[in-house]
Amino acid sequence: MSAHRRKTGQGTRGARGPHRRIGRALLVTGCALAVLAGATGWYLYDDLAGSIGSSKALKGAEKSQAGDLNILLMGLDSRRDQNGEPLPDSVLDKLHAGSSDIGGYNTNTLILLHVPADGGKAKAFSIPRDDFVTMHGVPGDTGKQKIKEAYGRAKAKREEQLSGQGVKDNRQLEREGREAGRKASLDTVRAFLGVPIDHFAELNLAGFYHVADALGGVPVCLNKAVKDKNSGADFPAGRQTLNGQQSLAFVRQRMGLDGGDLDRTRRQQAFLAGATKKLNDAGTFTDPVKLLKLINTAKQDVVTDEGWDLMSFVKQAKNLSGGNVEFTTLPIERFGSNHGTDINVVDDMKIKRLIAEQIGPRATASPSAPGGAASSPGAGSSGSTPPVAPPPTTDERKPAIDGGGIPCVD
Repeated sequence: MSAHRRKTGQGTRGARGPHRRIGRALLVTGCALAVLAGATGWYLYDDLAGSIGSSKALKGAEKSQAGDLNILLMGLDSRRDQNGEPLPDSVLDKLHAGSSDIGGYNTNTLILLHVPADGGKAKAFSIPRDDFVTMHGVPGDTGKQKIKEAYGRAKAKREEQLSGQGVKDNRQLEREGREAGRKASLDTVRAFLGVPIDHFAELNLAGFYHVADALGGVPVCLNKAVKDKNSGADFPAGRQTLNGQQSLAFVRQRMGLDGGDLDRTRRQQAFLAGATKKLNDAGTFTDPVKLLKLINTAKQDVVTDEGWDLMSFVKQAKNLSGGNVEFTTLPIERFGSNHGTDINVVDDMKIKRLIAEQIGPRATASPSAPGGAASSPGAGSSGSTPPVAPPPTTDERKPAIDGGGIPCVD
């Protein structure tokens, strides 16, 4: 009987053995394929990240200390692609942004994102586009202009210089002109805020459209219903998810808003908060396939500084959602005018003190460096209007509606 049991038992083990070995082989193979797929995904991601337009505009610039990061987000009001070619009519129609000949190269979005090395709450500072500041990096233009104009002015000056030297290649003119524009914008913002800029990302007008579509829509929240024929905005009150076309209308609207451009600045902040939340909720930061799709989309619209390790930042960026970014719109003193155009009169030293209190001073202070000396507020303006009380710029207004983790805006 015991011999029978031993024989039966051996037979049973013999029968199970091959199945177990096959099961283990399948499991090992599955794990290997999963690892391979992940590795391939990250390799492709790294390859795609490397193919995003890169710029040398920050080469040799000072850096933040102790591992902190200051990232300037620049949104161009341009209806042209990275080669200077007009966007297709089909895209322009969806953008509801008019002809490719308008808009120029103004940086209508300027946001400094400060990411502390210790993992604390990140802070984002929006710079109103009409702030009247001293230009830096624009040849022959050392006076005050709207901060949004630094890019376009420097670009035009560089192209004029190259044309005078006999350069006729439109792509070369566009490429070198944009590099001059980026550097001027970075130098001007650095001087205005008094802190280093470690990295930057430039997004053209179509970028908002493409990114929102790649995400499958971006959640936003409005305190009240809005309708504006100029931007194409037509939204009910409350939380909603906007597609690409709607997202662009959302961030471009200023007509019909009590705060005008300042309320549009808050729209840009809300879009970033909603997009980051959508990325995190969808697991995009940890899913190579989803990340590949987003990075592939970014190739056509985004330019970053050369050498930025996007892989490391993506891992860090997943912590920038769920209220982990504090948004602030930099204050203005009053509205004014300069040669017939509206401007925001600002106190340069007040701005520098505010930034220093929030994120610390610049890494190295030098009176001869751009931004080492501040000019008096409003200097150089002509025909200033009497002081006008601007709408609140501290972004502390209570939302009338629960946005479910995203800010509600007007």
